[in-house]
Amino acid sequence: MGRETAKAQQGTAYTVEQLVAFNRYNPDILPDLENYVNDQVSSQTYSLESNLCLLRLYQFEPEKMSSQIVARILVKALMAMPAPDFSLCLFLIPERVQMEEQFKTLIVLSHYLETGRFRQFWDEAAKSRHIVEAVPGFEQAIQDYAIHVLSLTYQRIPRTVLAEAINIEGLALDKFLEHQVANSGWVIEKSQGRGQLIVLPRDEYNDPILKKNTADSVPFEHIAHILNNLS
Repeated sequence: MGRETAKAQQGTAYTVEQLVAFNRYNPDILPDLENYVNDQVSSQTYSLESNLCLLRLYQFEPEKMSSQIVARILVKALMAMPAPDFSLCLFLIPERVQMEEQFKTLIVLSHYLETGRFRQFWDEAAKSRHIVEAVPGFEQAIQDYAIHVLSLTYQRIPRTVLAEAINIEGLALDKFLEHQVANSGWVIEKSQGRGQLIVLPRDEYNDPILKKNTADSVPFEHIAHILNNLS
């Protein structure tokens, strides 16, 4: 449940979720939604629905748009990948606003993430620290996304490939790997001439056998439901 916020004339406190549900086109809730974006940043929480509501209200009240708030919304949306939140938010931002330098940068970062070009992403993000580092947890969220992308394809990853994808090297990478081995089921192997290989847990995405088994185990009632809909 969201924080308590604006009060009605009778003095009743409402949550952000209630404001969005019942007043989503009321510009009077703009300050509350903007404050809630800052709350999400400081508390490292996330509410796509309230952020989309705010962007919609900005469309009707463009003179009240805060570039800082919009940038924070987009950074939080990047952190939610692989969910399509960034595209959903960008759709509600006028093209003239998207042409501002900070938003052009965020769009480029989004493109790099969507195409798995992590080295380019981290290089570009390093040039724009004032944008991304304003939102705590950004780096870890992107690292989690990079690992997610790698695990969709690979069972074994060379240490160098992992280091590039998550932007960690040296002793910091050693500590990261120790944590993953202890908590996430990773295994470290040594390969002749190729250094360390990181063995990721098998799943239905990176293991054809598990993928086949998963497909074979679809409950009969689900198949029957699909056939009924087709008939």
